[in-house]
Amino acid sequence: MFRIILLAVLFGVSAPLLASDPAHAQASRTWVSGVGDDVNPCSRTAPCKTFAGAISKTAAGGEINCLDPGGFGTLTITKSITVNCHDAVGSILAAGTNGININAAVTDRVVLRNLQIQGFNTGLVGIRILQVGIVSIEDCVVSQFTQGGIRDSRTNANGKLLIKNTEVSLNTGAGVAVAGAATNSVAIDGLRSFGNGFGIASATGNNVTAKRSTFAGNTTGVESDPGGSLTVDDSAITGNGTGVQASGNLRLSNNDINFNNTAFTGSPSTYGNNRVFGNGAIGANLTSVGQQ
Repeated sequence: MFRIILLAVLFGVSAPLLASDPAHAQASRTWVSGVGDDVNPCSRTAPCKTFAGAISKTAAGGEINCLDPGGFGTLTITKSITVNCHDAVGSILAAGTNGININAAVTDRVVLRNLQIQGFNTGLVGIRILQVGIVSIEDCVVSQFTQGGIRDSRTNANGKLLIKNTEVSLNTGAGVAVAGAATNSVAIDGLRSFGNGFGIASATGNNVTAKRSTFAGNTTGVESDPGGSLTVDDSAITGNGTGVQASGNLRLSNNDINFNNTAFTGSPSTYGNNRVFGNGAIGANLTSVGQQ
């Protein structure tokens, strides 16, 4: 009798464990493949088909990797995540919608690496940032969106954005627009902005620094709104309708500002080491500021 009671107790303890479904556990690393299936667990040997399918099976702070090149669909991010397709290009075709929406906690961190996001001339915004702590965009291409390539319009203060070795091209709005209502800091290194409405634009309250970048063939190359701050260093601003439009605080250092229809409008500041040549008109005088 004692053995029967003991077995019953042990079965009662273990039954809930046996009933639990391990398939619902989220992994720290998941995989997508062009021949995957979203019913899979998104493991390396059983990858998912889309980013949306993989993110639901990836733990916060985890990473989604591309097993092979493919088109993996649009994505909404609501937690800390890394989407890393550095060894196999991950493509997103976002006709008529946004490519990636980021709307996470103000403490969350998001990394996007080696993604090609294509709007097909009907997409809205390539990467739209609504709320998050830190976003890093690395080695990406964002092209052919009707409302802008990368748009940081978050309302939370003290947000940070890094853009590195990334191309934004042929977007009707701004290639990069920093338009948040709160103070955010943006660091850009190696941006190539071609054929957009604005190459880069900084709105009120935001602090943007761009280095080693190219702004070419845009309606306006670089622009700051009243109350916005933009520093452009060691870059090329060339072949735009207007090269530099300074309604706010805009500082220029060690740039090539060449072959624009109009080089400057507004009152940009210079450290006296820019090279200005071949523009249709200068348009406005630069204000010299001393180097320290």
